Amino acid sequence: MIKCHDFRWDGIALGLYNPDPALFSGVTRQTILGEGPGEAAAGILARYFEVAAGGYSTLEHHEHRHYVVVLRGGGEVTLGDRVHAIAPYDAVYVAPHTPHQFRATGPEPLGFLCIVDRERDKPVPLARR
Repeated sequence: MIKCHDFRWDGIALGLYNPDPALFSGVTRQTILGEGPGEAAAGILARYFEVAAGGYSTLEHHEHRHYVVVLRGGGEVTLGDRVHAIAPYDAVYVAPHTPHQFRATGPEPLGFLCIVDRERDKPVPLARR
C-alpha cells in the first residue's frame, strides 16, 4: 500500500524523466508500481508524470505502447499529426511508432498515469514541430 498526498506517492522518489533537459520542460516522474518486491512478474510499470504549467514532454516515438489516464490539470497531447485537448479522466492510447508529446496548457500542472511494459525499447526523440 502506497499513500498519495497532493499527487506525490509516499516513499517514491522523483525519477529522471529524460537525460537530455533540452528536449523537455518541467516534467517529473514517479514509478508507483512495478518496481517493488514481487512486482516484476506483472510485466508492467505504472508511472505518474507531472508537467508544470507551460511545460512539455519530449516529442518522441518508439515501438512500445502507452496507456495514459489524465488525473489533473489541462493540456494537450500530440498524436501523430493531430493535437487533442485533454482534461482529468480522459484516457489516451499511444500506439507503437506514433509521434507523441504532452503539454500543460492551463494554470496548474498536467498530471497523468502512464502504464507501459516493463521491458520496452528506448524512445527516439523527434525534432519539434
